Amino acid sequence: MADPPAAPRMYTDLAAWWPLISPTVEYAEEATYLAALLHSAAIPVREVLELGSGGGHNAVHLRADFAMTLVDLSADMLAVSSRLNPECDHRLGDMRTVRLDREFDGVLVHDAADYLLDEDDVRGAAETAYAHCRPGGVAVFVPDVTAETPRPSTEHGGSDGPDGRGARFLSWTWDPDPDDTWTQTEYAVLLRSADGSVQVVHDTHRTGLFGRADWQRLLSGVGFEVAAVVEQTSEDRIPRLLFVGRR
Repeated sequence: MADPPAAPRMYTDLAAWWPLISPTVEYAEEATYLAALLHSAAIPVREVLELGSGGGHNAVHLRADFAMTLVDLSADMLAVSSRLNPECDHRLGDMRTVRLDREFDGVLVHDAADYLLDEDDVRGAAETAYAHCRPGGVAVFVPDVTAETPRPSTEHGGSDGPDGRGARFLSWTWDPDPDDTWTQTEYAVLLRSADGSVQVVHDTHRTGLFGRADWQRLLSGVGFEVAAVVEQTSEDRIPRLLFVGRR
C-alpha cells in the first residue's frame, strides 16, 4: 500500500470549522434511525460507546436517549465535541486498540469506519467493539460505502455561522487502484473568517473499501452475529449498508 497522506486537516488544525463544514442538523434523521438500531439489542440499551466519535455530531442527538462515552483519535475533534456535549464522557484513543476496561449496552462506529484501510484495521475495530459490548448488546457499523457502491462520486456542502464565519466544500472520491482496499477523496474547502477574509484548503482523505461479505466475515470472526441492514433515509442519496453485530 502506498504511503498514506498526512492526517486530514479537517480533523486536526481545521477541526474548529467542523460544525460549519458538517452541521449537526444534518445528523438528526440518521441519529433517530441509529437509535432504533441500538435499541434493537436483546437487552435494554442505556450506555453507548461511540468509537471514532469525531466532533460529536451524532452525540448531539443521541445523548437524550443514551449515556454516551465518546472515543476519538483526534484531540482537536474531541475538543469540539466537548463544547457541544459537555455531559458526555470523552476519551482519547484509537478504535483499533483502545480498551476502557468496561462494557456497554451498545457500541456505535459511524463513518469513522471509513478510515479503516485494511482488514487488520477492520478486525481491530471489531475486536474493540466486541470487547466493550455486553452479552445481549449490539454494535452498529456505518461505512459510507461498500465495494458494491457506485463510484467515483462528488459531494458538496457547508454552512454559515452566527458569528459571520462560513464554510463550503467540494469533494471528489475516486479509486486510484481498484485492486486494493481503499479509495481517495480530495476536498476543496473555502473557509470565511468573521472579518470576511477567505482561505482555500486542499485536504486529502484515504478511506477503506470493503464488500458486504468482507464486513460480515470480519465482524463474525470476532464473535458477533452479523446482519446487513439497508439504511432507511429520506435524503437524496444511495442508502448505505449498515452492519449490526449482536453479542
